[in-house]
Amino acid sequence: MKHQHGITIWFTGLSGSGKTTISLFVKKELQAQGYKVELLDGDVVRQNLTKGLGFSKQDRDENIRRIGFVANLLTRNGIIVIVSAISPYRAVREEVRYKIGNFIEVYVNAPLEVCEQRDVKGLYKKARNGEINNFTGINDPYEAPFYPEIECFTDKETVAQSGAKVLQKLEELAYIDSRLVLK
Repeated sequence: MKHQHGITIWFTGLSGSGKTTISLFVKKELQAQGYKVELLDGDVVRQNLTKGLGFSKQDRDENIRRIGFVANLLTRNGIIVIVSAISPYRAVREEVRYKIGNFIEVYVNAPLEVCEQRDVKGLYKKARNGEINNFTGINDPYEAPFYPEIECFTDKETVAQSGAKVLQKLEELAYIDSRLVLK
C-alpha cells in the first residue's frame, strides 16, 4: 500500500463540459498506480446523499457543502478525492476549499455551445424551452473560478491532455510519484 496524503481535486464547470469524463480518466490512472481514490460525482451524490434538494441557490449551496463535508472526511484520512460537480457559485466553492485545505480547483472550461452539442439528456433544450428552471448556463448563472489551479479547455484538448494537466499538478505538489505523469 502506498503512503499517500489526502487531497480534494474539485472539478467545476457547466453541464456537459467534460468534468466526469476527465475525473474518470484521472481516477483510473491513479488507481492503476495503487493510490486510494474516491470519486464523488454530482449526479450520483444527488441521487443518494442529497436527494430531496432542489436547484434553488440555497439548495445548490447546501448540496456543495455536503459534498465538501464528505470530501473533507476522506481527504483528512489520506484519500485522493475527486469531486465532479457543476458547483456554479464561487463563494461556496471557496468556503469548501477553506474547510478542506488540501484542495485543487480544476475549471473544466467549454463554451456553452459545445456543452449544448454534447447534451445527450436534452437538458439544455428543455431549459431553453422553459421546461427546466434554474438551469446553470441558461437561466441560472455559472461563476467561473478567478484563479483555478488548473484550467482544462475541453473543446481544444483531448481527455488525456486535460487529465495529464491534473496529474502534473499532483506531481508538482508531491501528492503522487513523478513516474505516473503522462508525457
